Order: sequence, then structure tokens, then C-alpha cells
Amino acid sequence: MSLARNVDLLRRLPRPDQRPDQRLDGLRLPDFGAGADGSNSLREVTGFGDNPGALRMFAFVPAQLQKPRALVVVLHGCGQTAAAYDLGAGWSTLARHYGFALVMPEQQRINNGNTCFNWFNPEDTARDSGEARSIREMIAHMVQTHRIDPRRIYITGLSAGGGMTSVMLATYPEVFAAGAVIAGLPYGIASNLREALDGMFHSPARPERELGDFVRRASNHRGPWPKMSVWHGSADRTVNPGNANEIVKQWLDLHDLPMTPMAETNVDGYPRQAWWNKDGETLVESYAITGMAHGTPLGLADNEQRYGVEGAFLIEAGISSSYHIAKFFGLTGWIHDASKAEAKPVPARSPAPHLARTIRAKVAEDKAEPTRDQGRGFDLGQVITRALTAAGLMK
Repeated sequence: MSLARNVDLLRRLPRPDQRPDQRLDGLRLPDFGAGADGSNSLREVTGFGDNPGALRMFAFVPAQLQKPRALVVVLHGCGQTAAAYDLGAGWSTLARHYGFALVMPEQQRINNGNTCFNWFNPEDTARDSGEARSIREMIAHMVQTHRIDPRRIYITGLSAGGGMTSVMLATYPEVFAAGAVIAGLPYGIASNLREALDGMFHSPARPERELGDFVRRASNHRGPWPKMSVWHGSADRTVNPGNANEIVKQWLDLHDLPMTPMAETNVDGYPRQAWWNKDGETLVESYAITGMAHGTPLGLADNEQRYGVEGAFLIEAGISSSYHIAKFFGLTGWIHDASKAEAKPVPARSPAPHLARTIRAKVAEDKAEPTRDQGRGFDLGQVITRALTAAGLMK
């Protein structure tokens, strides 16, 4: 889609001050993946609570759920439906395989002619108001109905859904353990369509403190803050890739972390930056999908499985963002076992070879240490901590 058409399309989006009956559909995006609505994974839920944003609620709960029970909120992009994005990004397949629940809010044309979540409309981006309140009500319904652990709630979204992900993490930070924004924007940079377009196309740089203050002003919460994973294609001409850096800056400020990454690695051929706390827990990460346009990156997961199907704004890139996001959320340590009623844990993946050798060497060294009280054995936790420190992965 050309930049000129994007500008024209966005110019025709409803103004925040327009009532639903005054809003024009204008130039509509095609119904991307409309045929995917035949997917039977998602079920619509009605009567879930207050719905000031007039959104639809779709959910998927697999037969087996890992314990403690977890929930992922997934927000589609413009021109998409919940079912189409679910099919394309593969979230219900992941949920079935790893045993977590899904809730997928869906925008309606009466709210936005192109079915974009209104991530820049003040009425929809404030706590206990509009679309943000509707999504919060859906989460509360899922927690109560399916006994979800309140400490294991996560959210992710693409494009306008990514912008609304930023909104939810800012306005209800106490609700979420972590979030992931794909080709989205930071919270608080726009309160009308003109500012939204400026943010999308130009992504003006702001001081990290200013970005963090946008979030701090959105609620009375003062921490701890959710973890954040950021994904963006370097060739994105719909949402400027500079927005990825602005989101990272916003959450580094909230977590009081330095701008310099603590680790820079390649994952499936793409650069990943990471920042962690004093305990070694990754709090912020950022993936730059070099050469990719606007959309959600798809590919094989570490387990050689494919999650999702190519389509508009769903791009084969050789890396499964949905899988890696689920992994970042801590949801991939369990798999469905059809032969047993109970779920079984999956052993953690082995450390990198050099680190594994370091740990084995430390274990052998401590076992052989003559001053060790052989009746008590050795402290494996201390050994691993020492090995991680030696490998430069912990201070």
C-alpha cells in the first residue's frame, strides 16, 4: 500500500469528536482475511460487563490449561478481524499447544471505518473510559470465569492494536505482567488525528523522561511496571520504525534502566537488544526485523513448528514473533499432552554450550573441593550464579 494511499486513508478516519452516527466509513481497507472468519477456534462472548467502547469480545480457552492459569490479550490491526488475525498470527494454535487462554477484542466499523482501535482518541485511551475500559472488562470476565491467575495476564497487538497495547499497559499497568508491541507506537504521543499521523510517519524523538511521564500520569500506579517486548520492521513505511525506539525509551525510563543495551544478539538472523534487572530478569527487549515492511513477522519457532498463515500485514520473515512473544511471557514451558489428563512440564532448554560447560566445570570443582561438608552436598544455585557471573550474564 503506497504512502499516499495511507495518508488519504487516515485522513478519512473518524475524528475523535464525532459521534458514531456522524462518522463516515470513507475509504475502507479491504476485508483482509475475511474468509478466515470461518475459523472455529474463537467464540464470541456477550454480556461480559460494561462496554463503553462498543467492542466485540472473542475468546479461546483450550481443554487443558497450564497452572497457574494464564491469559493473553491479542489486539488486531486495521482492516482485520479478531478471527483473521488469530489465524494469521497463530495465537489460538499456540494457546492450544501451550495451554493458556486468549481474549481477542474486535473493533467495529461504527467506531472506526477501518476497524482500527482508536489508540489516539482521548475518550478511548484514558483509564476507565471508552475502548480501554471495554478491554479491561473483558479481562475481568475471563479472570472470574476461567480462574485466571491475576499475576499471569499479558497483552500484545499489531499496528493500531500495538498502539492500544501501549494504552492498556499505561492505563492499567497493575493488570499486566508483560506486553509486546508490534509495529505500534508509544503511549501518550497523540490526542488527535493530526498528532497520530505525525507520530506514525515522522516519529519525532522525545526525551525518555517525557515519555515515561506520559505513562506515570495515566494512573496512580508507581510500580512495579510490566515487562515490554518491542517488534518493528526496518522497512515499515506505514508506522515509522523510529517508534520502536521511542517505546523502548518509554519503558526503560519506567524501569529506571540505562539506554545502552545490556546484550545485543541475533535471533533467527535478526538483531535483538535486551535490558535486565539486578536479578538477571529481562525487563525490556527489542527486535529489529531488517528489511521487513509493516506487519507481524512469521516463521518457524524453536520447536520447528509454524504458527500462523501469511496474509495482509502478516509477513513471512523467518522468525515467529508470536512464539517468541509467548516465550518472553513465560508461557512456553508447558505443552499439551493428549494422552494424559494432566499437563506435564517441559524441561528448560539447555544453556548455551559455553555456559553449560562453565556450569559443569563449576559443579565438578565444588564437588571436589576438600573443605566442602560432604554430608550437606553442594549448593547448585550458588554454582549456577557463579557460572552466570563468569560468563558475563550476571553481575
